[in-house]
Amino acid sequence: MPDTYATCATCPTVTKTIETPQPAIRAYLGGSFDPVHGGHIQIAMSVYNSLLPIATEQQRELQVALLPNARSPFKEQSTDPADRLAMLKLAVEDTPLQIDELELWQIPPVYSIDSVRILRQRYPDDCLIFIMGMDSARSLAKWKGGLQLTDYLHLWIFERNQSPQDTAVLKLQLPDELQQQVTESYIELLLAQPSLSNTSSHKSFSPEALKSQQQGRIYIDTRSVMTVSSTEIRQQFYKPDFESLPSAKYAVNKRNNLANWLNPKVYQYIITHQLYSVL
Repeated sequence: MPDTYATCATCPTVTKTIETPQPAIRAYLGGSFDPVHGGHIQIAMSVYNSLLPIATEQQRELQVALLPNARSPFKEQSTDPADRLAMLKLAVEDTPLQIDELELWQIPPVYSIDSVRILRQRYPDDCLIFIMGMDSARSLAKWKGGLQLTDYLHLWIFERNQSPQDTAVLKLQLPDELQQQVTESYIELLLAQPSLSNTSSHKSFSPEALKSQQQGRIYIDTRSVMTVSSTEIRQQFYKPDFESLPSAKYAVNKRNNLANWLNPKVYQYIITHQLYSVL
């Protein structure tokens, strides 16, 4: 609402317009990042590069962040959070990506549904997007509150497959309860919506109302992405015949799959700190 004021008793009233900033766009890629690899960075940067032109045109803040967890509820062990955070910081150097430590230092298990509720409370009016792989999306019905994630934000799903598949085929792989929320374009996630400030000020609100406004859409990205997993990378280090290489040689040693999967600085960190049974 414009502010009005007079510079003196006889001066005409001056109207000063204060523009309300546009809601920010915030996307989060969760995971253990144990270790972070090129596939993680590729996915996050694909989202960032897709959203940047729109955010720039609409003069909206854009943040794409990696959201490392304390330990996945589906995994027995994971590397020390301090090491995983250090590797993340090396991996995002010279990129626009950020790191959000919301889950990292919590006592496990930490569930995604609890995290997205916190994010929605923290950013009640912003466009929130949770990025995940289709392998995780297929099993959302088994997650604690997995089917309720879209009560609070949008989902951007990548199929980790070298051969692109049709969206209609992938849609049918989602839990039945979520299939009707799939949209053809990620732009649908960013459409102008009513402010949630009024509803967020109350102690309770209707998830159904939120779905019809700022939450609840699902976009399936069929672009090819790197199919490597952190498990495969750890197994490479576990091999008895593993031979560590200096960073300079590692970077050009294309016979070593790790050269295609890991940032050289992350690789050197693993060697230096003897992670994954490297001696």
